[in-house]
Amino acid sequence: MTNKKKGVIGILTGGGDVPGLNPAIRAVTIRALREGYQVVGFRRGWGGLVDVIREKDADNSNNYQILTEEIVNRAGRTGGTFLHSSRTNPSKVKKGDVPLHLRDKYTEERNDLTPEVLKNLAFLGVDYLIPIGGDDTLSYGVRLYKEGFKVVAIPKTMDNDVPGTDYCIGFSTCVTRTISLTNSLRTIAGSHERFMVLEVFGRYAGFTAMLPTMAGAANRCVIPEYKFNIDHLTEVMVKDRDANPSHYSVMLISEGAMYEGGEMVFKDGTTDAYGHAKLGGIGDLVSAQIKDRSAKYNKGKTVDVINQKLGYMVRGGDPDAIDSIVPMAFGNLALDLVLSGIHGRLVVLKNGRYDNMPLDIITSTKKIVDVNRFYDTDRYRPKYENFEMKPLFIMTSEL
Repeated sequence: MTNKKKGVIGILTGGGDVPGLNPAIRAVTIRALREGYQVVGFRRGWGGLVDVIREKDADNSNNYQILTEEIVNRAGRTGGTFLHSSRTNPSKVKKGDVPLHLRDKYTEERNDLTPEVLKNLAFLGVDYLIPIGGDDTLSYGVRLYKEGFKVVAIPKTMDNDVPGTDYCIGFSTCVTRTISLTNSLRTIAGSHERFMVLEVFGRYAGFTAMLPTMAGAANRCVIPEYKFNIDHLTEVMVKDRDANPSHYSVMLISEGAMYEGGEMVFKDGTTDAYGHAKLGGIGDLVSAQIKDRSAKYNKGKTVDVINQKLGYMVRGGDPDAIDSIVPMAFGNLALDLVLSGIHGRLVVLKNGRYDNMPLDIITSTKKIVDVNRFYDTDRYRPKYENFEMKPLFIMTSEL
């Protein structure tokens, strides 16, 4: 690495991809280069930093790249992340995932490679690190900060559940896609007079189900923060269908939603690097059960169900306007902090204003829907009241 007069800034994207990551990388890079820094982009999130080989002539092209205006301008208007991503957690690397050149040193089933990450950053001459990610990715940024490294973080996640900020990159596009896809599918539900159950992302927080429902995309939504009763849910779905001139009703259900007395529905027993089991199937189960129960509330006649998991469709493609503007502002805000010699901060949007918060807010609290204020637990839908002085997306946590 050839150090510029002011130093080297590293940047990475971790966790799930969302539209808006490339605009954030672009904003950081262009501003940093013009201020006299060199910028290195680490590939595959924390994975690229773990895999660096600290030898002068080693081929690390798969682990990082030097960023230029040409590179980031080409990618800056597109979705996804050209640096790629992963869910690597350097503090808990499985034995089989330890880089070959470190396997003699790290032999446990789970290994903390933080000492190697710090050495790799020093080897490359990185002075500041700007990770872009959700609470899992950024929680390791907190770890590095506590180890003494200079970290400024940018929040990203479709679920909008990073604490401390009203907004995370990717959320607006997710909501936009969810509304559009739901409206496209409703013609099928109407043609066949069916229920429509759409499963959306949201492990612990139901924002991605709540906001589209509030915007009119669905009649009901079921969220992780409140366990639902399947019989009551079926009853209100039948009532919605009866009240609709086209004779159908629509429900959004978060992937982390739970039955009364039940727990989350998992796809299998495997977990990711942060200990999260893969979710999957709540939409399938609920669809089958409301069909089975529908005759009880529909004069003895069964109502068929259209069941669709929106999944990756809501995170693909180009960013919308908000996810083009906010990443630009977040990137420049991060550089403002770096230029001021400030670190250990998370850039945020609070009440419509750009700001920053202490980095450890990421690990000190959780951000979920405030059920008492925003969710009607009897009607399984958002509350449409008390909007005065609320932020743009209404139901974000207030800290």
